[in-house]
Amino acid sequence: MKRTAALTAAVVLAGCGTSGGSGSGSETLADGKTFTMAISADPGSLDPALTVLSVARGLGRFLYARLIERTTSGEVVSSLAEKWEATVTTAKFTLRQGVTCADGAPLTAEDVAANIRFVGDPKNKSPLAGIQVTPGTTATADESTRTVTVTSGAPDAFLLTNIGTLPVVCAKGMRDRSLLSKGEQGTGMFTISEIVPNDHYTLVRRKDFAWGPGDWQQSQQGLPDKVVVKVVANETTAVNLFLSGQLNAAAVAGPDQERLHAQKVGHVDIGVPLGTLFFNQASGRPGQDQAVRRALVQALDLAQLGKVLTNGKGRPSESLVTVEPRPCAGDNVTGNLPAHDKAAATAALDTAGWRAGPDGTRAKDGKPLSLKLLQPTTAGPTLTATAELVQRAWQEIGVKAEIQPVDAAAVNQTLFGTGAWDVSMVPVTLALPSQLVPFASGPVPPQGVNFGHIRNAEFEEQSKQAATMAGATGCEHWSRAEAALVRNIDIVPYVDSLIPTFVKGARATMSDGLDPTSIRMLAS
Repeated sequence: MKRTAALTAAVVLAGCGTSGGSGSGSETLADGKTFTMAISADPGSLDPALTVLSVARGLGRFLYARLIERTTSGEVVSSLAEKWEATVTTAKFTLRQGVTCADGAPLTAEDVAANIRFVGDPKNKSPLAGIQVTPGTTATADESTRTVTVTSGAPDAFLLTNIGTLPVVCAKGMRDRSLLSKGEQGTGMFTISEIVPNDHYTLVRRKDFAWGPGDWQQSQQGLPDKVVVKVVANETTAVNLFLSGQLNAAAVAGPDQERLHAQKVGHVDIGVPLGTLFFNQASGRPGQDQAVRRALVQALDLAQLGKVLTNGKGRPSESLVTVEPRPCAGDNVTGNLPAHDKAAATAALDTAGWRAGPDGTRAKDGKPLSLKLLQPTTAGPTLTATAELVQRAWQEIGVKAEIQPVDAAAVNQTLFGTGAWDVSMVPVTLALPSQLVPFASGPVPPQGVNFGHIRNAEFEEQSKQAATMAGATGCEHWSRAEAALVRNIDIVPYVDSLIPTFVKGARATMSDGLDPTSIRMLAS
């Protein structure tokens, strides 16, 4: 079973924020067209309860509907559910009438309840447990009223959003999850008609789909009949395909985006925490010592790293939650990280017992201070250059750092399997502050997703208190919790990036990927 953190452009947690649209409403809409988009890697299994890979979850948005959706302003609107109510411990959803599965079978309240129970049951080892569904959460159904009643396993400040945005699959898929791995047994707007691994996925629109967000109408103009999702690992290739008219949409994080900006191509943007450092605090790892973590950060010019990483277009991080609209505003980073100070870093390592030898490299009790720096390869070429700057800065204070390039699959295997890493450059993309909790506290792999082995008492206390307060009413405690992680050098967010998805020949809005119900094809 796969567990992974959220790697920008390759891995993302289930989010719910939106980030604007592309195109104007004045263009002439066209029916019967095919929308073609690029993704950076093959998604592998499409089972929405057993993956957090962004390419899989982005594709899953086309296949699996949710109980509710959110607008760009954060307003909750109907999807599979027509009515809802929630506290921090219970929620109730009333399903729309006439919702059917991809094979025509009716979607029942019990089907929805079974989806929630599956994720909430620890024995199923869903990576969404603790992120969207608190372990131990129960769900019951009343078919006579089409209602699903949820009781959270623990207080959840964002229970409505977390449960409401869980992808819903149908009964046959619950009985045979191999069908879900192929994208079948869905409740969404599209079905899969063809899969060519590492090349493309072809989707066909369901003409009976009528449960789009809010007052969405199935008879409106401009809806695509097909969607072709092409696997294009190289951004330069993706931009070439886009410019030649072979793609309608492509996310471009690296410098190739300048070619499209120069032509004033429309785009929708999503904020991502591109520059983030996690430390492995497992027993026996150098990062277990807070003094070592602080020294390593002091040795880095984070502002310069951010410029290199984002081609000078990033913004200093203020929070680990970046998906808009953020439920809690405010800056939890500035003032909580140590300033760049090479001399202080050197002195701190000396005090911690890591002494420099004749060749300048540091060791303690005969063991060299050697780090494995995990560098994801799917976030663009600037991350490679940034990793090299980090390596050089640490070498200057006598710390040996080995850059370990990893693709999306290797990120998963290393962080949640082997544990053979010391510092990770893999960012975690969050839509809600509560989604940080399982990554920064609680069980470590393979039982949980706390891959950094973080133990921060202030974070745990503040986040637990915040969880008992609905929505934004707990923001003061969420902010204190996050700031405690930064001050303790458990997680170091230093720069965010706006990743544009360029769109041509169509218009659309963004949430946790392109929103399929928002796509409108243009006549020219």
